[in-house]
Amino acid sequence: MNSSVIVFPGSNCDRDVATALTNLQFKNKMVWHKDSELPKSDLIVIPGGFSYGDYLRSGAIAAKSNILKEVIKAAKSGCLVLGICNGFQILIETGLLQGALLRNKNLKFVSKDINLKIINNENKFCKNYKKNSIINLNIAHNEGNYFTQKDHLKELEDNNLIPFKYCDIEGSINESSNPNGSLNNIAGILNNNKNILGMMPHPERMVNSLISNSNGIELFTSILNK
Repeated sequence: MNSSVIVFPGSNCDRDVATALTNLQFKNKMVWHKDSELPKSDLIVIPGGFSYGDYLRSGAIAAKSNILKEVIKAAKSGCLVLGICNGFQILIETGLLQGALLRNKNLKFVSKDINLKIINNENKFCKNYKKNSIINLNIAHNEGNYFTQKDHLKELEDNNLIPFKYCDIEGSINESSNPNGSLNNIAGILNNNKNILGMMPHPERMVNSLISNSNGIELFTSILNK
């Protein structure tokens, strides 16, 4: 499977994602934000980091980059697109996903491991996870507080477009297990066609049990075996 990782000035998780993909036998290419052509891709990853230093608004400048025009075309034609952390913010800014990512509720940068409950595994990103299972991933963000309007929230819930939510170790979804104040503990969302996933947690950081855990591997193997 061919994958492309988009690189911006300020990206800091691009190599982590590339390593995870390569180790799982993806044929990966790094694509600079100023490029105007996208390699043949089955999967496009917009990685985490601080594109353009998060000036103006997180993801806002990156969303206007040359290569994003091609990413948008590919996404609309059905290509799988994964946006992680800053990548999620960029997907929101392009309009490929709806909603907003606001400042964390406590107005502080949050960096820690958190628990997620798999709400929906009926999509190409999560099918190798068991529904209602609990996984542990890392977060590192300042603007991860997901918000959207009531009608869109209902659409997300009714159409199973929320693959995972923040929870505690027992799987309870409550305010105390919400690290950033996200609406309904939402940690990631899908578009209506379920070929675009935006998520704040970092699966690429949890692919090696020697240095963290391997809870992120199933996300990438789900894509690989689509």
